[in-house]
Parts: sequence; structure tokens; C-alpha cells
Amino acid sequence: MNMSLMELYSSMGWFAKGIVFTLLGMSAFSFTVLIQKWWSMRKAQAETRKFAPEFSQFLEEDNLIEAIKLAEGYKKSHVARVLGGALAEIRPLIQDGSVTVSDINTSERAVEREMLMTIVDLKRGLGVLATVGATAPFVGLLGTTMGIVNSFTGMASSGAGGISAIAAGVAEALITTAIGIGVAIPAVWAFNFFQTKIDNLTAEMTYTSKEMIDYLIKGVSGEFGRSRFTREFNTAGQQSISQ
Repeated sequence: MNMSLMELYSSMGWFAKGIVFTLLGMSAFSFTVLIQKWWSMRKAQAETRKFAPEFSQFLEEDNLIEAIKLAEGYKKSHVARVLGGALAEIRPLIQDGSVTVSDINTSERAVEREMLMTIVDLKRGLGVLATVGATAPFVGLLGTTMGIVNSFTGMASSGAGGISAIAAGVAEALITTAIGIGVAIPAVWAFNFFQTKIDNLTAEMTYTSKEMIDYLIKGVSGEFGRSRFTREFNTAGQQSISQ
């Protein structure tokens, strides 16, 4: 006897239907998180691509006040949040031209605080994907187990035997496991994708914040602590002066 999926669903008991609705709810929740995370990270990367060259240009011109204003204008950029938060800590001192080593240490702590908060925001929702990916197959298996129990119970009460007597019941029960696996697969894929993406964004924030701290150190103590990034800025500035 051939039965369509709709016919199998209509023949399900209330418990199995409840499992299906639960799995569909989990799927909708995980896809909502997936779309939101994808969109927010896409916006963050798009704003960072616009922010980075302008910010570098202001640093090259030693215009930290405009650099701070620029960072405040890019609210979605993860890099702008970190750099802007650090520079805002010493903004009054920058305006006075009196940045000290202690102020740079304050900036480093501000970078760490802002980075922690940014990473927390980036990871928000990943727990949903991890939970759905880990539990959806077991929720489906629960429906399958109860369906098989009901099939054997019905066979025992009717006195009928053979595989044909329980085939429809087993097929009905296995649907919940199939749905559970179907819900879990995209959730696990999305979780791994976003986890890798967040690691990359964290590396970007760490790299750019270190470069900014190197820039501030250069302003306080000359050659000490300058990185390749800041040396290139200095070289370009010297060439423009000589010309």
C-alpha cells in the first residue's frame, strides 16, 4: 500500500503531530536567527570596507578627532566600534595634545572591553543554532520511539502479526526522525559557518586595534613599538614632505 506524506501525517497520533509541530517551530526559529546573523554580519563587513580606508587616511594625516567622528558614524562596523571606543577614552587628552603612556594603557583596556562586548553581540543567537542542531534529531527520535511503541501495542491488541501489520505505523513513526535530521543539518551548517566568520572578524578587530595602539605609541615615544603599518604611514609622510 502506497501512502503519501500527507496521508501519513493525517494518520499520525496527537503525540507524533505535536513532535512535528515542535520541530517545525525549531526550524523556523533557527532560520530566523540564521537570516538575522547573516544580514548583520553582511552589514558589518560592508561598513568596515568603507570605514577602514577613511580611518587610515585620517591617521595618516594625524587627524584623530575626525577619526573618532568617523568611527562614531559607522555603528554596524565591528572594527569601528572597537577603534572608536578606544579613541573616545582619550579624546579630551588628544585634543590637548598630551597623550601619555598611561593614556595608551587606558586605550588598550578600552579596546579589550569593547572587543568583548562586540564579540558577545556577534555570538548572540549562535546558542539557538547549536541547540537546534544538537537536539532536533533526538526530538524526532522521541516521536519515532513512541510511534513504534504504538505500532507494537496495536499489533498486540489486535492479535495480527507480520511486518505488514506494523509497516504503516513504522513508516509513520520514522517521519519524525527524518524531519528532525532535516531540521538539524542546516542549523549545524549555519553554526559552523558563523563560528568561523566570527573568528575571522575577531582577528580583524585584534589586528586593527593593535595597529592603532602602535600608532599612539609612536606619537608618545618615537620609534618604539612601531609596526610595519605605522612605518609605512611615516615613510609616506616623509616622502610627501621631501617632494
